[in-house]
Amino acid sequence: MNRPSSVYAVIMAGGVGSRFWPRSREKNPKQLLEIVGEGTMIQNTVRRLAGFVEPKNVFVVTNRLQRNAIVRQLPDVPAENIIVEPVGRNTAPCIGLAALFIHRLDPDALMVVLPADHLIADEPEFLRVLGTAATVAQTTGALVTIGIHPTHPETGYGYIQAKERSEAGPEGVYEVKTFAEKPNYATAIKFLESGDFYWNSGMFIWRVDTILAEIHRSLPDLHAQLLNLQPSIGTPLFEQNLETAYGIIRGISIDYGVMEKAEKVFVVKGDFGWNDLGSWDEVARLAPKDENGNTIAGKVIPVKCRNNYVHTADKPVAVVGVEDLIVINTPDAILVCKKGMSQDVKEVVDHLKRKQMNEFL
Repeated sequence: MNRPSSVYAVIMAGGVGSRFWPRSREKNPKQLLEIVGEGTMIQNTVRRLAGFVEPKNVFVVTNRLQRNAIVRQLPDVPAENIIVEPVGRNTAPCIGLAALFIHRLDPDALMVVLPADHLIADEPEFLRVLGTAATVAQTTGALVTIGIHPTHPETGYGYIQAKERSEAGPEGVYEVKTFAEKPNYATAIKFLESGDFYWNSGMFIWRVDTILAEIHRSLPDLHAQLLNLQPSIGTPLFEQNLETAYGIIRGISIDYGVMEKAEKVFVVKGDFGWNDLGSWDEVARLAPKDENGNTIAGKVIPVKCRNNYVHTADKPVAVVGVEDLIVINTPDAILVCKKGMSQDVKEVVDHLKRKQMNEFL
């Protein structure tokens, strides 16, 4: 596996995972939970980088509520590498802030940006693709992203359209033609049939000097605030200066703010069992099942029921004569949801916020 000698990882871990309520909460969100298999999602994200990025070169961007839990879960990552945003401002400020820290340590570093809460089944293939992307980013000075080969017309993901591959380029590496927002179903079918669209994984690889230069070109206001912060990194003034900067910085995604405007962008095709686990339906689909199609975790009593996903944290839960349900029991809340509708769990969280029932968030 080819890779430059100085590689840093940035793990974006500030989300709440509202579609995974009631297990996912503000203080203990999706990325800090064991959702599928052993280990929390953020632990597995860092673990699978072993041999590619040293733990001391891993940075995590999160918020105040989650910082201490992340420090506990990632004992090999230096505590000073856990960057706390005062408030979420989407991915461009998050990535720009992390780039400042890395550039201060190594202006020639390569930077790998990953979400904290994705599932990857084929880890050796993932590392091979990451190695290819790193080589392209290092040698071309381009912005590189990983596109997932689509298996169905998914409406919950953004898409990346690729140009035809140049014979001079590595296998599986394409120039990006355009980025597309989450489509409706009819458009998603067209994307799938065209053969040149990939799911946008939200994974990025670039040189740290390249991304800072691109932020300067495309988001000059953000870049100006980052420059103001730079001298105070590692000093007692940093936290106060960061609060001030984040009061000015506007929220914008790295895709919309930078990637869509950059001139040299490549996508590397990925086919390594990727899933962003965006809902309880995805978890239920992937989880092992008994002879009746049920997945049960904890003290569950299934009676004459089929195709259910039931998870209980403490008290026994009995499900009798029901089909196609998702049931999540926690010490202070219960979710009962029809399969196929778990994307709407976010509306439950929105309701709790409106009613100021913050003890359940």
